[in-house]
Amino acid sequence: MMILRSAPASPFGRKAKIAADLLGLHDAIEVVFADTNDPNDSLPTQNPLGKIPVLILDDGSKLYDSRVIVEYLDALAGGGRLIPSASAARWRVLSAAALADGMNDAALLIIYEKRFRPAELWSQAWMERQAQKITRALAVFAAAPPAGIRDISHIGLACALGYLDLRFAGAWRGEYPALVAWLDAFAADVPAFEATRLKD
Repeated sequence: MMILRSAPASPFGRKAKIAADLLGLHDAIEVVFADTNDPNDSLPTQNPLGKIPVLILDDGSKLYDSRVIVEYLDALAGGGRLIPSASAARWRVLSAAALADGMNDAALLIIYEKRFRPAELWSQAWMERQAQKITRALAVFAAAPPAGIRDISHIGLACALGYLDLRFAGAWRGEYPALVAWLDAFAADVPAFEATRLKD
């Protein structure tokens, strides 16, 4: 059985879990908690960067970065299901997925600034720069949310919005009602989204 090292709050780990579920691979993966802040966790031996998620295959080899993991799972399930094989659709979907991942990266940088630096050293300019990235990405997605068959761009956006709900109390919702409706529809259509939500 494959092992996915992750943590419940990770939007990138959540993306891999939802992808596995949509591909019918949920039962082929055991999720094992990883603590990125624990120096005794084996995570750095599985990913030298000490980041999650990491997928450990049956032969012991390791895949890291959620994009790589999702592409591997998609190929394992026959290919072309979450990442289109046709060129034009492929690049469109991968670009949208990268934009969603970038939202998560920016949100994480804000969280890390507050978590790992004393308040008197926080850089408001740095945090505002990250917040602007999120705002610009939200505007792009609000203008044209992912449509059609659920793919990696849908999963990525849902996980990004879910992470903004978790860490920023859903402050985005008042400005982007179209995305609220889109996320509600995604959650209704993909039960794994609620199943992977970090419960209070």
